[in-house]
Amino acid sequence: MLLAVDIGNTNIVFGCVDIDDNIIVSERISTNHNATATEYASLIKNILEMNDFKFSDIHDAVMSSVVPSVTNTVKSAIKKLFGVNAMVAGPGVKTGINILIDNPRQLGSDQAVDAVAAINTYPVPIIIIDMGTATTISVVDKNKNYIGGLIMTGMGVASDALIQRTAQLPKIDFEVPDNIIGKNTIDCMKSGALYSNACAIDGIIERIEEELGESCTAVATGGLSSVVIPLCRRKIYIDNDLLIRGLTIVYRKNKK
Repeated sequence: MLLAVDIGNTNIVFGCVDIDDNIIVSERISTNHNATATEYASLIKNILEMNDFKFSDIHDAVMSSVVPSVTNTVKSAIKKLFGVNAMVAGPGVKTGINILIDNPRQLGSDQAVDAVAAINTYPVPIIIIDMGTATTISVVDKNKNYIGGLIMTGMGVASDALIQRTAQLPKIDFEVPDNIIGKNTIDCMKSGALYSNACAIDGIIERIEEELGESCTAVATGGLSSVVIPLCRRKIYIDNDLLIRGLTIVYRKNKK
């Protein structure tokens, strides 16, 4: 099996993919910027054992990362456990997608990998919403070119900043309240966080389509998508396997 790893600022996602490109398991852990290779190796070992996998089941690995300080640590952990050098998605790695922005090297590898999976799964043009520490919105045109996007403050980051800057607002869980009009502080904060993001996503999709002059498929992924996207009025597919599937495609394109 192939081990696919996406390193984000808040979470790391591990996926195990079989020879037919089926995702057998997907697990998420917190990103620890101070963890050693041995500590990450222990976490990966626990994930495999928890899902009844053996070390011998993993024959290779592929990674994407937006946290350079953690990339080599996790890569070393994979080498320690499985004796393989993980492929890292980035400059010089074939993706099969043209990146038509001012400086293609500035594009996060997770956004590129999301786009690779999206064009192989959904009709183009596509708008891809990835809701993590930041909310990134990527646009792929009808010719399967990555033409740009937007970066928004992530819902969790915005909520934390609000709490830190106010004296009486508490930390909240992102659960949908019964009504949009809150009757208490907690529900008011939940409504504000969830519905403001849902409305922003609806509005941004509408404006992107106006700029392109055509309708787009919209797909969302990331840890917060499952709670926000159902509140959107626009039809948006939720696909939390997008990154793992994209990494698998990138691996197949590059591995001899």
